[in-house]
Amino acid sequence: MNKSGLEYDVYIFDLDGTLTESEPGIINSVQYALEKMNAPVSDRQLLRPFVGPPLVYSFVNTLHMTEDEAMRTVRFFQERYRRAGYLENSVYTGIPNMLRKLKALGAHLAVATAKPKEFAEKVLAAFGLDGYFDIVAAPMDEDEAKSKERLVRKVLAVESGRAVMVGDRDLDILAAKACGIDAIGALYGYGTREELESAGPVAICETVGELTKLLTGSDEVMPGAFISLEGCDGCGKSTQGKMLAQWLETRGYEVVRTREPGGCDVAERVREILLSPDTKGMTGICEAYLFAAARSQHVREVIKPAVERGAVVVCDRFVHSSIAYQGAGRGLGIDAVREINAIAVDGCLPDVAIWLDVDPALALERRFANNNPDRIERENAGFMNVVREGYAKIAAMDGTLTRVDASGEPEEVFQRVVGALKGIL
Repeated sequence: MNKSGLEYDVYIFDLDGTLTESEPGIINSVQYALEKMNAPVSDRQLLRPFVGPPLVYSFVNTLHMTEDEAMRTVRFFQERYRRAGYLENSVYTGIPNMLRKLKALGAHLAVATAKPKEFAEKVLAAFGLDGYFDIVAAPMDEDEAKSKERLVRKVLAVESGRAVMVGDRDLDILAAKACGIDAIGALYGYGTREELESAGPVAICETVGELTKLLTGSDEVMPGAFISLEGCDGCGKSTQGKMLAQWLETRGYEVVRTREPGGCDVAERVREILLSPDTKGMTGICEAYLFAAARSQHVREVIKPAVERGAVVVCDRFVHSSIAYQGAGRGLGIDAVREINAIAVDGCLPDVAIWLDVDPALALERRFANNNPDRIERENAGFMNVVREGYAKIAAMDGTLTRVDASGEPEEVFQRVVGALKGIL
């Protein structure tokens, strides 16, 4: 056991079926290639063995092609995979937290995959995993792709210390053993228990959580992150929140999507009072305290526990909305509303708060498209202009609010939102 308490110094991971759930992109691309070869296979279950092993090996052994036919089919596969297949992928939930924890403990991480180096690097970069690994051993040609052992030895030639290989297929286990290192089977991937057991790993893990505990030696998790989306009504928060949650999930994060006011039973009841058009005569100070009261329950019941267990919280509005709406819009003052919320948030503030800033006229148009606007959405354009100015003041004051231009198509805006998250995850 090394100084950090880890059993190994170097952790080598297979890619497909161990770090990423790559079946959709691989099978879609295999089907495309077979159609090009006038040998279509519609039953996707028959093609599952193609996930993980070298493609030439699979075409020859599974579909009984000649090596020349297999090579031609692989080229068709690569044509589609390069264009779209590598994005038809997702990271297993919990993988980023596991890798973060290993890196924090001082481990050296590597990937050894039969996937061509071009594609391996594209997948790792597209799904935010590239920064974790010190070396990516992937084939540069078909000869290298035939030998997983050769790829593992590439890692061992660079990294020193006690090493372990984690993989979901017997080829991964056998390659590690041939190199004289331990191997652990990832049963949540594409191999069967019988396949893995026959190869002789030192352990088999059924889930990413079980693997994390085995590799790191503890149940402790790295804390997650808290992201809030802010802005005037009609800025597109709901759309961006949905897109962001889906994006994070494909990258292996547990996502808790929530909203304010609301997010838990008590806060949702307060929401009904705050936003119901039937609520008449509410003063600005009453409004501010009700928002803070709902927030205090939401923080303690939902947000804090989620972040502590490693999840990423995506919240539609948080305290910046109160500061802008009640502090500026209702004229209570920015500092006064901050003070009202100090106890409510209990030190729990977003790692990044994104202000989706859009032209008031466009926001108004979007609000009118809502057939059932709530009490605050019914406020006039003058009120919303003051709220927008409030957001601008907050953004200029202390850097806790990041402005994102929310004009344009949702996909364009989303790319700006992702850009604002750099360094957070």
